[in-house]
Amino acid sequence: MNRLTKAALVALALTTTAVPLAAEAQSRHDRSDRREYRQDRREDRRDHRRDNRNDRRDYRQDRREDQRDYRHDRRDDRRGYRNDRRDHRQDRWDRNNRDWWRGRSDFRGYNGPRSGYWYAPGYGYHQVEPRYYGYRWQRGGYLPSAYRNYYVSDPYYYGLPPAPRGYRYVHAGNDIVLIAIASGLIASVLSGVF
Repeated sequence: MNRLTKAALVALALTTTAVPLAAEAQSRHDRSDRREYRQDRREDRRDHRRDNRNDRRDYRQDRREDQRDYRHDRRDDRRGYRNDRRDHRQDRWDRNNRDWWRGRSDFRGYNGPRSGYWYAPGYGYHQVEPRYYGYRWQRGGYLPSAYRNYYVSDPYYYGLPPAPRGYRYVHAGNDIVLIAIASGLIASVLSGVF
């Protein structure tokens, strides 16, 4: 055998044994890669489930805290409302107290009754026609248009309910009258306020 054939046979023998060994090594390597890939996916899914569980737990905890805060805020609001009402009741107009108006900002310029003038809290003194000075307003009558602009700023202070739609409380001399805004028709009278 010549050298060339010998070399060819050796090369053939090496390739026939080396190729399957290389293929087997490659397949082992592929299997280990697949195994690692599956393991990584399992760990990723496990981490994802754990994160979702933690998110749900945090969400439930946040909701509980929000509900607790809401209940506390509502309780504080109710307490504040009750205290405001209690304070407001003590700070209301009292027919039996002659000095009830003292210290109120809308009575800043009030110096008592003046002949020929009416006092409207928040507006001050304004001159009145002589025929209306000391006039007794009655339900069903009409308030002259010149005196319809002296609105009562805080009807609750005088113990009055809110005015119905289309009506306003107005200071008319020593009285407070509820009038229809459009016509001046007197719906009710609270007399002798101050």
